[in-house]
Amino acid sequence: MTARAFGSRLLLGLLWLLHFLPLALLAPLGRWFGIALYTLAAPRRRIAMRNLELCFPELTLDARRALAFEHFQWLGRSILERGLLWHASPGRLSRLIAVEGDVQLAERSARPVMWLVPHFIGLDIAGAATQLFQKRRVASIYQPQSNALLDAAMRAGRLRFGNAHIYSRGESAKPLMRAIRSGDAFFNLPDMDFGKRDAAFVPFFGIQAATLLAPSRMARALDMVVQPVLARMLPGARGYAVHFMPAWLHFPSDDAIADTAQMNRWIEEQIRSDPAQYLWVHKRFKTRPPGEAALYRAR
Repeated sequence: MTARAFGSRLLLGLLWLLHFLPLALLAPLGRWFGIALYTLAAPRRRIAMRNLELCFPELTLDARRALAFEHFQWLGRSILERGLLWHASPGRLSRLIAVEGDVQLAERSARPVMWLVPHFIGLDIAGAATQLFQKRRVASIYQPQSNALLDAAMRAGRLRFGNAHIYSRGESAKPLMRAIRSGDAFFNLPDMDFGKRDAAFVPFFGIQAATLLAPSRMARALDMVVQPVLARMLPGARGYAVHFMPAWLHFPSDDAIADTAQMNRWIEEQIRSDPAQYLWVHKRFKTRPPGEAALYRAR
């Protein structure tokens, strides 16, 4: 067994063991783990600090450092509490997750529903909520992990309730489209930088960001209802909150770029209300318009 495989098995075993702990103990462990990550994972810390510099230039350096430090504590919790999502009983998870809003919209809708779920660190909690609190089958897209053991564990954890299917981002979109046409709801993560393909440069915190046009195009092509969903991790042992917000009335339009800019403005508004829980360790502005300099230092 290679050192990498051993480390992966050790991590997965630890997550399994930790899921037996009450959240009152697991949550502070996660925050301490996040503090360790902030100290030791310097490349990710630098990415987070650069993102915060770009998005919140009005903050002082000390304020951005404090925000990054808080973010890493939530991030540490999200990693250790993944064991709960992957292994805890449906009953326990149902007690930990407070659902707000119309979670059963997809069950009633005659049109297919797209849940629009930005990359707050609790997004996997939202994924669990769509399977625990409503009966419509769920389809989603995921980015395969380079580590085969972690990839298999992630897939198994996300699919363990039996009413979901996930498609690799590298696959053709046709199986996903067929699933939606057959009645699946689509759990869509719209706000990562996947390059220029099928994307447009639209403002995000005032910076041109490569953003997928797929939410607008798919919603229009399949006559979908678009319902935004936000997940929050709550302090201490209070659990999680997943808010199924009212469906957007004027989305999609016949202008995919305008729709995408509207979506980014909405995500920006949600981030401003709780900036520490957004996924700042992703290079959101990695892809640049032609002629623009890179915004992240080469390492």
